[in-house]
Amino acid sequence: MSKLAAIRIRGEIGLSGENRYTMSLLKLFNKNYCVVVNNSKNYIGMLTKIKDYITWGEVNEETISLLIKNRGRLAGNRNITEEYLKEKNINLNEFVNDFVSNKKTFKDIPGLKQFFRLKPPTHGFERGGIKRPFSLGGVLGYRKDKINDLIKRML
Repeated sequence: MSKLAAIRIRGEIGLSGENRYTMSLLKLFNKNYCVVVNNSKNYIGMLTKIKDYITWGEVNEETISLLIKNRGRLAGNRNITEEYLKEKNINLNEFVNDFVSNKKTFKDIPGLKQFFRLKPPTHGFERGGIKRPFSLGGVLGYRKDKINDLIKRML
């Protein structure tokens, strides 16, 4: 089973209470926040419900590893360092492999926040803007494995 990455693109304005609640369940609190979730029927239902505010797609192991290394934060907004991972006896590559195969979760790294704060993408979003779906040249909605390119531009 693969993993899905979801990135919040649009802010609070015009967001219904029901959609706001779904965003909070997914831990997408602000714009440019990213979460990695299982590719299950429940999560896909939540993502399609708020498709007009987020973009999502299948994420690969390399991108998950980059997210944890570059944008992973511990409690107190501290970076994840090699020393911290050695202290907790965690090998990042093995952890990512186990995470993708659903043997481990982000909670297995003590203190790791469940979301990643990203920067706005280098060279901006797609030409269609942030109000159109990805299929029509915009940013929003399902974008298959192209999510990896967007995340790398936002690191």
